[in-house]
Amino acid sequence: MGLSEVARLPRQIPYIIGNEACERFSFYGMRNILVQFLVSSVILAYVPETERQGVAKDVFHSFVIGVYFFPLLGGWLADRFFGKYNTVLWFSLIYCTGHACLALFESDRSGFYTGLFLIALGSGGIKPLVVSFCGDQFTSANKHLAKLVFDGFYWTINFGSFFASLLMPLLLRNLGPAVAFGIPGVLMFIATILFWLGRGQYVRVPPSHGTDPDAFFHVARTALLAQVPGKRRWGLLVASAGALLAMAMLSCWALQVGFGVAPAFWPQAFHFVITACLALGTLIAFGGIGVSMQLERARGLHPDAAVDGVRAVLRILIVFALTTPFWSLFDQKASTWVIQGKAMSIPHALWWWPSWLVQEAGQMQALNPLLIMLLIPFNNIVLYPVLRRLGYQPTPLRRMGWGIMFAGIAWVIAGLLQLQIDNGVPTSLAWQTWPYLLLTFGEVLVSATALEFAYSQATAGMKGVIMAFWYLTSTFGSLWVLLTNVAVRNETVTARIASSGYSENAFLMFFFALFAFVAALAFAAYARTYPMQDNYRMA
Repeated sequence: MGLSEVARLPRQIPYIIGNEACERFSFYGMRNILVQFLVSSVILAYVPETERQGVAKDVFHSFVIGVYFFPLLGGWLADRFFGKYNTVLWFSLIYCTGHACLALFESDRSGFYTGLFLIALGSGGIKPLVVSFCGDQFTSANKHLAKLVFDGFYWTINFGSFFASLLMPLLLRNLGPAVAFGIPGVLMFIATILFWLGRGQYVRVPPSHGTDPDAFFHVARTALLAQVPGKRRWGLLVASAGALLAMAMLSCWALQVGFGVAPAFWPQAFHFVITACLALGTLIAFGGIGVSMQLERARGLHPDAAVDGVRAVLRILIVFALTTPFWSLFDQKASTWVIQGKAMSIPHALWWWPSWLVQEAGQMQALNPLLIMLLIPFNNIVLYPVLRRLGYQPTPLRRMGWGIMFAGIAWVIAGLLQLQIDNGVPTSLAWQTWPYLLLTFGEVLVSATALEFAYSQATAGMKGVIMAFWYLTSTFGSLWVLLTNVAVRNETVTARIASSGYSENAFLMFFFALFAFVAALAFAAYARTYPMQDNYRMA
């Protein structure tokens, strides 16, 4: 095999990259105007004006939870039944329908929320598959190009996101929600067509159809159920306790909604989304611990490679869990930071401020994808080589840990800006550039790196599912936000915040910064013992 063949980029990659760029414009185009639309729309007309910002944030983060929950469904359907290509294509059509609902039902709550649900289902369904489908196009012979493509993949995502973040707030302001939500729908349709056009050139790894006796869940079930003479099945007890606890959570919600019976120990503010996420997290945590406790019992009943593969997945899930605080900070840039920006003054008098273009606080979100397009090449060409020459190896896990830390620093600065606003000091919107810069640097270190990390660590039969688990970290990130929003509606918590001398917004910003710092330290401690894997497809 010649060097030119080894180094050849698969010719089907541009179809996938083009599809992702348009899809990301579509997604971020509607996502980044959602909160500011809801705050002033008739959709929330039933909510007192003083509470609309909080309710809009709840709707936004509930939507984000759905977007990052449905990857579980998409990954399962692709691995078990339909394969990645078919699943992506069909979910894309659902996605297009959701956008149409937003444009058509801008004044109808049921129709609008139906659109949000369909977008969450469609976007979430394809989310774990496009990246792993892109990875399937590579072999061990050209895997050295995969990192460049994954970075290019992420760069292109943000190319679409940049124009969406910049233009959609202006379209919402000047042309109304029907047009502002309709244009992302057109882009999603184009994305679907681009993906379909490459159908004859893709490498399609067939689905497992559940026939692999050594798949992850089969090995996990064997480990939990296997009996060893003279030993108790403590792992099964732990997993069963998790299942019972999850059922109890859902039962509390059902009793409250269906019969008006509110158990004293169950908060009434825990609606279905919060309850379902808590139940899912409980299942994953207790089930993972239980399997880990008894995993060696599967050895001999399954090949050693399969048992070791399950152990690797369980380690990956711990890494993923420790990144969830990052996402609780990151996703609030489209809610909390936009609301903060509306209380700041737009510095039209500054000579360098593009007054002809930036007219809304929500447009500051365009800084995120713009900075990503600059930081990814800067890191690869300048920062990482310099660090290596200095003797510091920027491994994926080290990058991710530092990324969480930088997100915390960004929120400290946002909190300081909020203190100025609360004290009546005129504060320029330009100051938000610093939190966006630090948060975006953190995102590049965490999210762009995780695309490479998640694909390389998962075994062949679990790549779609492990990517779904990665995206599930954003679900739990938004869950922490919803739980915090519930907490600040409690009179005891509200009184405690008031006694601190800070406003609620400032207090929460410093709280989330501390949350990130603690998570970064825990991540660093675990990363020191993590054994890296190499699971690219052989040529």
